[in-house]
Amino acid sequence: MPHGAALSTPPLTEPLRRERRRILHAVHDRVEEVAERAVEVMRAEIPSYALQGERFFEDVRDQVLEHYRMQLAALAGDRDIAPEDLVFSRAAAMRRARAGFALEDWISAFRVGRQVLWDALLDCAGTSAEAQQAALSLVTPLMRYVDYASTHAAQAYVEYQQHVVADADRERRDLLDQLLSGAAPTRGPLFAAAQAYGIGPRSPMMAVVAVCVGDTRTGDPSSAEHGYAASASISVAGPWAGRTLVVVRHDEVVAVPVVRAGMNAEDICAHFEAVQRRLARDGTMLSMGISTIARGASDLPRAYQEARAALDLVPDGGGVAALPRLSPFDYLALRADDLARQLVDPRVRSLLEEDHRRGDTLADTIRAFAEADLNLRLAAERLRVHHNTAHYRLRRIEERTGRNPRRIADLLELLVALAIRDGATEGGDSQ
Repeated sequence: MPHGAALSTPPLTEPLRRERRRILHAVHDRVEEVAERAVEVMRAEIPSYALQGERFFEDVRDQVLEHYRMQLAALAGDRDIAPEDLVFSRAAAMRRARAGFALEDWISAFRVGRQVLWDALLDCAGTSAEAQQAALSLVTPLMRYVDYASTHAAQAYVEYQQHVVADADRERRDLLDQLLSGAAPTRGPLFAAAQAYGIGPRSPMMAVVAVCVGDTRTGDPSSAEHGYAASASISVAGPWAGRTLVVVRHDEVVAVPVVRAGMNAEDICAHFEAVQRRLARDGTMLSMGISTIARGASDLPRAYQEARAALDLVPDGGGVAALPRLSPFDYLALRADDLARQLVDPRVRSLLEEDHRRGDTLADTIRAFAEADLNLRLAAERLRVHHNTAHYRLRRIEERTGRNPRRIADLLELLVALAIRDGATEGGDSQ
């Protein structure tokens, strides 16, 4: 009810009224004993309560007594309970929420309190038919009180949790903003928050920037819902101990993982790739850019810009571009624009495109020959083909393109053309 809980019951005969008053008076006389019993049951049945000390149970005992006295008075006078009557209960709910108790535990305490009070009412009623009928007449108003009071407690929990979540979001955003200005906090709440994430002025960190590119189940574009889902998944600790600073910022999710002792950039990249794949399976498709290592907070702005630039290397359908895994050659090739593609000799471009459709046999030979430092026999072994087969492939490449892979300049041109082709293919370029 919006303004109060009506505890009145249908009209009773005078004998039933007398029995009700007797029962309520009897319970009131032993209310402290009943409250003590309720606290004992809560301690036994609610695991999180069982771990607490005596000071906590003194507070619980006071709360139970307050509720019992209010219920008994209301039941005896058939009056309504107004919200202002439950201010003490809302304050207690805030204390439990602040201490980290689950709402389910708080509601369980209400359930225990109701059951113990009901047992006391039955015990004081006795066994006569009239007394039993009088006790039963108390069930409905008793349930109304518990429902009304527990609803107010739940509202207090929700209000507190919303406040905490909003404060935590604001604190994370403020911390990230300060870090992206190139300075780690040195005092106050932001300093404490940075310490909780393992972030100090000289901590090695990386920047990860993710944007939602759609829902694989519905095809919907990115949304705030996807962003917060991604944020929650990214926040989960990876192969390192502790938490990771993750913030939903404008249309992107920014994470600042600390490279802890015994870890390297590859560990970070592997973890975030796994997160991206898991979210894709669940329906949230991300494009994710990962920076190189920033040597302290003053270097983090540079890392953040790197991660944002890396997003340009991700295909349209989502994926991960991890700069620590790229050589300067790879990076420049992936960043190639239309002009760079046009500068590739048409004969080279034609051969590589045709070879791609046929399984990349010649492309694999070019790479293997370069990786073997122009040692054709070693390249053939790595390709698991006969030396003559590898020799034939190089001759065919030269005949079709006019480039001799045995010459450094020609081999480099072939590798650049191949990298540009691969970058265009991954990015969804139609060329």
